[in-house]
Amino acid sequence: MKKFFQEIKSDIKFKSAGPGQKLTESAGEKAPKEKPNQPPLRQPRQGPTDEAQMAAAAALARLEQKQPRARGPASQDAIRNQVRKELRAEATVSGSLEAPGTNMMPEPKEEGSTHLAVPGVYFICPLTGALLRKDQRDSHVREAIALHFSADPVAASIMKIHTFNKDRERVKLGVDTIARYLDNIHLHPEEEKYRKIKLQNKVFQERINCLEGTHEFFEAIGFQKALLAVPDQALASQFDLPADFFSLTAEEVKREQRLRSEAVERLSVLRTKAMREKEEQREMRKYTYTLLRVRLPDGCLLQGTFYARERVAVLYGFVREALQSDWLPFELLASGGQKLSEDENLAFNECGLVPSALLTFSWDAAVLEDIKAAGADPDSSILKPELLSAIEKLS
Repeated sequence: MKKFFQEIKSDIKFKSAGPGQKLTESAGEKAPKEKPNQPPLRQPRQGPTDEAQMAAAAALARLEQKQPRARGPASQDAIRNQVRKELRAEATVSGSLEAPGTNMMPEPKEEGSTHLAVPGVYFICPLTGALLRKDQRDSHVREAIALHFSADPVAASIMKIHTFNKDRERVKLGVDTIARYLDNIHLHPEEEKYRKIKLQNKVFQERINCLEGTHEFFEAIGFQKALLAVPDQALASQFDLPADFFSLTAEEVKREQRLRSEAVERLSVLRTKAMREKEEQREMRKYTYTLLRVRLPDGCLLQGTFYARERVAVLYGFVREALQSDWLPFELLASGGQKLSEDENLAFNECGLVPSALLTFSWDAAVLEDIKAAGADPDSSILKPELLSAIEKLS
């Protein structure tokens, strides 16, 4: 083992002794120094041949013809600029710019480069074939469907139902309900009850009335809106009521006080915002319908049943349809003198008008003053004559 390590040490010393010398050379002679390697002279490159220039032009032409897929026109401009730079660099290195008789690569024309891609996303209207931006799509489709009503109202109303109602599950439920109505008419043509649909029906309100375009569809297939008298029931909108009818009794005052005390107690309890919102939503979903009565100045009561989530504007429209002078502005006051504005986008359950409420009708004070100043008197009859003729007095 000792001999083995000695041999390794000797080998290391021999290798570290440096370059060897021939025995015939004297010790004083020095080995000639090696000259540092000099880079070989670079031969000038030849300019691009005609075939290379034709291939480059064909490649540029193909790039101009291709439509960009992801990065748009800027990426293709960068590619063309890079190819042009490389060709110029090769021509500069080879000296082709100064050498006579060298063919130059013509720069590709930029004409039409702005048409390589469409600057934006466009949609094609299936009805008119017009090319539209996203902000123009909805209004144009709505106008196109409205124009199609004159040619085919049934198809136009169906397109309106499937186009402007985004909740597909609700659309499917409403279409299935309409199909059931039509199946009943087809299977029982002799039954008169299947040819009438009560607009205040719960199923109709929840499944069909909430969809845009359903009323146009029923009118297109032959349905008409009409006010029908209920058999075996008296139609009355005027009552002889005592003066204390609108006064609260002692029991009602106690009940109102108890409800207010409970409301104050709930407000005094510390609750998080999520708890308050959850309770408000639960109260809003508690009622589906509301019964609203409007007391007119002549003593008549106008009554209607509404969907709890309908807006205040629906009530104003209901009252205006019953007025003889429907062009005059009026006001509706809730209990406590709260004025309901027609412009407010609030639902009945958000205004506290559920499950029932009594409202007071009054003409606009400024308009009444103008009428009196003109020497005229407002009409004593507020309701339309056809409604007055159907009124029966109840004792």
